Amino acid sequence: MNFEDNRGITLVALVVTIIVLLILAGIGINTGISSMEKVKLEELKTNMLLIEAKARECVEEANFRMGGSTEDTVVDPVRTEIYETNNKLEKADSTNVPNIPTGIALDNCYVITQETFDLWGLNKIKLSEDEKYLVKFNESEIKVEVYNTKGYDGKYSLTEIES
Repeated sequence: MNFEDNRGITLVALVVTIIVLLILAGIGINTGISSMEKVKLEELKTNMLLIEAKARECVEEANFRMGGSTEDTVVDPVRTEIYETNNKLEKADSTNVPNIPTGIALDNCYVITQETFDLWGLNKIKLSEDEKYLVKFNESEIKVEVYNTKGYDGKYSLTEIES
């Protein structure tokens, strides 16, 4: 048997092949991680948009039941009572929102519970122990702002996340 006729793979070719595979794996992993981050952001935005739409619908329903116009706000005590009762909402405070992010004032703010999600038909949104969704009503106009206590990249409101 002659060793000069043996044309097996050389060590250099093996090392080059491994390096190329490692580079491709690194690119693939980086792309996968960034894709997962985008998916998490889009899921959070979608959940918040669904909550905002449902909250606006409920504000309009409370105004309709009171015979009010669209210029009336849900901050009126009677409308607020209708809104809270019909939607199983809890007024937000430090007991039911233990980790309040800075910049979120809890006045006219409600905690969306799992019972509320089920009532609204949003039962696919599942909450973790340290995550809450909050809905805040603007007193001067019919405007709803949605917050998530976990947030994304230091942003907690739907308006901040969208921009």
